[in-house]
Amino acid sequence: MDNKFERISLGHFPTPIEPLENLSKNLNGPKIYIKRDDCTGLATGGNKTRKLEFLMPDALKNHADLVVTVGAVQSNHTRQTAAACAKLGLKCLIVLEQRVENAPESYMKSGNVFLDKIFGAEVIICPKGKDVREHAEGIMLERKNNGEKPYYIPVGGSNRIGQLGYIECMREIIEYDKDNAFTHIVLASGSGGTHSGIISGKTLYNSAINIIGISVKDNCHDQEEKIFKMAQEGCKYIQCDEPKREDILVYDDYVGKGYGVPTEGMTNAVNLMATKEAILLDPVYSGKGFAGLIDLIQKNHFKDSDKVLFIHTGGAAALHGYEWAFPS
Repeated sequence: MDNKFERISLGHFPTPIEPLENLSKNLNGPKIYIKRDDCTGLATGGNKTRKLEFLMPDALKNHADLVVTVGAVQSNHTRQTAAACAKLGLKCLIVLEQRVENAPESYMKSGNVFLDKIFGAEVIICPKGKDVREHAEGIMLERKNNGEKPYYIPVGGSNRIGQLGYIECMREIIEYDKDNAFTHIVLASGSGGTHSGIISGKTLYNSAINIIGISVKDNCHDQEEKIFKMAQEGCKYIQCDEPKREDILVYDDYVGKGYGVPTEGMTNAVNLMATKEAILLDPVYSGKGFAGLIDLIQKNHFKDSDKVLFIHTGGAAALHGYEWAFPS
C-alpha cells in the first residue's frame, strides 16, 4: 500500500512479534507466535490505534470538532478513540450499549468506562431496547443543530478507512516473516475491520498465510459473509484484486452466550497466557480468540510443523471490569 492515504502517528509501530515458547511446549502442538498489538501505546494500546491513525485524519479533513462513536460498555475502541481525540484536541462523545445482562457495578463503571472519562470523553449509556447507532445519530443531529460539527466513527472503527490499519499490519507481518514460515494467522473476529483488513492485506501482498477468525459475536456464516463484503470494499478502496471467498474462515464455537459474556474457555485462556507467558489477554476479544486457538490445537487442526501467529488485539484494561467473571 502506497502513501496516498493520509495517516497521523498515534502509536508505536511496527509492534513486536514474539515466540510463545512456554505455551507452545505446554500445548504440545505447532510453534505459536504472538503479534503484540496490545503494545501500540495509545491509552494502554490495542488494535484500534491502527485504524484511528487513518480515521482521525478523515475527521480533521471534514472539519470536525466533535468525534462520536459507539461500543459496548467495556469497549476498547471507545477508550482509544477518546485518547486520540484528547491528543488531537477534539471533543469526544461515546454512546455505550449494554450487552451483558445483570452486570455488576464494577463492569458499568471501571475498566474502559473509567478510562473513557479520564481521557475527557462525554459518556452516554444507550437506553435498553434502542439501537445504539440510531441513538448516536439522533444525538449527532441535536449537536449539529447546536452548531457543532460531528464526525461519526462506526463500532470498532470498522469501515474501509479503518481497514487500512490492518492492511499495514499485514505488511509488517510479511516483512518480519521473510522466510514465509508462518502458516496461519489466528485472530478474534468481531466488528470486522481487523479481520477484513488482514484479508485485504493478504490479497494485496499475495500472501499464502491461512487466516482463521474466531468469532466473538455472530455465527460463522454471517461473520464470514460480513468479512467478505468488508474485504471487497477494502480491496476496491486500495485498488487491488478482489479477495477470495475461500480465504475467509470463521469458527463460532467460542462465543458462548453472547458478545462480552464470559466463558470458561476465555477465563482458562486468560489465566494460561498470564501464568505461562506473563501476557494479559482481554475478556471479550483476545481471550475468546486464544481459547479458540487452544481448542483447535487440541483438536489437531494444525500440524506440528506449522507456525501459527496469534494477533493480540489488546484490551487488558477491560479485565478490571470483569474481575467478577474469574474464579477466585
